[in-house]
Amino acid sequence: MYTYTCLSQSRGYNLPSCHMVNLSGFHILFDCPLDLSATTIFSPVSTSLYEQTFTTPSSKKLLDSNNLIPIEPYYKTIEGVHLWNVSLIDVVLISSPMGMLGLPFLTRSKGFSAKIYATEAATRVSEFMMKDLVAMHMEFKQLYGPQETNFLQLFNWEELEALPPSLKEIVLGKNGTHLGSWMPLYSAADVKECLQKVETLKYAEEACYNGTLIMKAFSSGLEIGACNWSIKSPKRNISYISSSIFSSGVAMDFDFHALIGSDPLIYSDFASTLGSDYANALEFNSDDDILLNSDENSEEMEKMEFICSCSMDSVKDGGSVLIPIGRLGIVLQLLELFALHIDSFDMKVPIFIISSVAEELLAYTNILPEWLCNHRQEKEPCIVFCPHWSLRVGPVVHLLHRWHEDPNSLLVLEEGIDTDLALSPFKPIAMKVLECSFYSGIKLEKVPQLLKMLHPKQILLPDYTKQLFEPLSKSLPCLFYTEFETLCLPNSNNLSELNIATNLASQLTFSKMKNEELSISRLRGELYLEHGKQYLIGGKEVKGLETEIGLLVHWGKVDLESLVVELEKVGVKGSFECGSNVVNVVEPNKGFIEVKETSVVISSGDESFGLLISDVVLSLLNGI
Repeated sequence: MYTYTCLSQSRGYNLPSCHMVNLSGFHILFDCPLDLSATTIFSPVSTSLYEQTFTTPSSKKLLDSNNLIPIEPYYKTIEGVHLWNVSLIDVVLISSPMGMLGLPFLTRSKGFSAKIYATEAATRVSEFMMKDLVAMHMEFKQLYGPQETNFLQLFNWEELEALPPSLKEIVLGKNGTHLGSWMPLYSAADVKECLQKVETLKYAEEACYNGTLIMKAFSSGLEIGACNWSIKSPKRNISYISSSIFSSGVAMDFDFHALIGSDPLIYSDFASTLGSDYANALEFNSDDDILLNSDENSEEMEKMEFICSCSMDSVKDGGSVLIPIGRLGIVLQLLELFALHIDSFDMKVPIFIISSVAEELLAYTNILPEWLCNHRQEKEPCIVFCPHWSLRVGPVVHLLHRWHEDPNSLLVLEEGIDTDLALSPFKPIAMKVLECSFYSGIKLEKVPQLLKMLHPKQILLPDYTKQLFEPLSKSLPCLFYTEFETLCLPNSNNLSELNIATNLASQLTFSKMKNEELSISRLRGELYLEHGKQYLIGGKEVKGLETEIGLLVHWGKVDLESLVVELEKVGVKGSFECGSNVVNVVEPNKGFIEVKETSVVISSGDESFGLLISDVVLSLLNGI
């Protein structure tokens, strides 16, 4: 038996899903993200609003003109992880850089001792992102002062109830239980300590935990370093598919062949496709090449070409372009395209990446052309890349304040946040806003064919896909999960493999079991696990094992009617009443035989007579 719990369902690239699996007695956590979209409830603070925080007693007055909270942003962790006893977690597996952003909150918790595994690239990119976020908060305090405001103490329950509905749902959650998952950002020391606890892996490199679990990461195609996981244990093999795409313009392609034949397959990759109606497309296609002949990359390139075209139009009109997108792969492709467009138009347009770790990040990727420009005058049109963070902290805030009234300038946003709420502090906005969506998952019409190729014994799917996949449940062994529901699933019927030492194997003497096509042998040794495999080696010998009746093992069910028949064959007469579990013996001596669920009690005044009855009872059982 093993258990599975969905702690949060995916809401796109910026908020991957989070799951807990109890396998072979070990608790495994998949990803530890942050809900960055929740930071939209905070205002990009001005000095006057920040000072008001410490002088105004009522939270209603604390809200600025846009009904936002003018304090340093807090961050919303995954509630399911927040409520979990961290000392019970044995292993943490990270699937993407975004799935690691909440990890410092977990690693600094008292009692946390889990082993953390992530790919080298995902760890490094996530390190850049966490350091950048910490640096932006340090800049915030340098500008507005070192005061610390406890967000959770600003409001009483009456004031929380009086919040605007859009803010109230973000602060409290739909069921009103999310308040405890808000935390101030971790420190640079927390990030450093967290990263020291991560064991980095290359793709397909084995990691063994406690001699029992064998874990491997395989490319998901979504982003540099992003991965899916394969876990092998003595009794079960699990595959976990996070957000994936078959063909990537930057990262390695989705390695789905490595996940074939798992039991179960945990599939959480639907967030980017739910807005489309693919119900009629959910059919198996006999052509396996449909997965490999993927058109996702060409469609993504068309989107980025359109972004570049709109950006060039804004630059030619004397405006600037602001691109707060946090997906490294998208940024790298846009940078290369911008360089080509600028060359083709014979223009001189400075391109900036404003980030505290930009130089480190570009040096790490080591794949960009030499296009970076030196400092230019502020009035000159330019293209600026910077971190997103829901437009609340960092350079994006200052640049939007500068450019939001310029109708020739362009803001490129990735879909996934409440745009009206995110842009409310900067209204009225004259600059053009281009919203774009990039793939963060496999197209839904391709999922059934993928699952057919992977051929898992069981598939765990989010409940919001039930309507789509129920028609296919006859050919796909589907089980649907909801948030916070723990599923208890039986172990596989397949027998475990046991490696027996040669000296023990030579001692095997098989006996055929009664009424069954099976032969068995008794063996004594020491069982241990190493690298996910079970071994039996020689232990201390027990002399006379086969002849000492006290050491023999018998099992089976004693039928009273059959017992009376067998007793009569050796001259013993007995009877039993219907519904009774006792046989009364009358000849040649008196006694009784009581048959219990796990034992048989023989009562007789004659020891040799009792041994005779015992032999008859044992003849009805399997023994070794």
